[in-house]
Amino acid sequence: MPETSLVGRKVLIIEDESLLAMLLEDFLVRIGCEVAGAASRFNDAMEKARSLTFDVAILDVNLNGQKSYPIAEALAARDAPFIFATGYGLACPPPSLRGAPLLQKPFKECDLERALRQAVAAKPEPT
Repeated sequence: MPETSLVGRKVLIIEDESLLAMLLEDFLVRIGCEVAGAASRFNDAMEKARSLTFDVAILDVNLNGQKSYPIAEALAARDAPFIFATGYGLACPPPSLRGAPLLQKPFKECDLERALRQAVAAKPEPT
């Protein structure tokens, strides 16, 4: 099975830690992705998850103390692949979200690349 290409993929970053968001942007650029947008607050993240055009999203599980599962559900409703990012483990997400790839913080560039490939490969290409 050929490896899924990440070059040119547009990624939405939803992360409340600004230094981590900047690190994600750097990693994404190095592996050939484009940043489609970024959000650090729940309402902004929900709006961007519903309206922006992107190939995959990276979603922090805990946004300033608020679980981001409703944002994940909005992404799933759009059939948009996403990755959960967390430093705490994934505490009992709704059953419909349990198959999403997990990016455990702290992570390396290769961990991000693996999770992105997993998320993108899970969604069939449009015909």
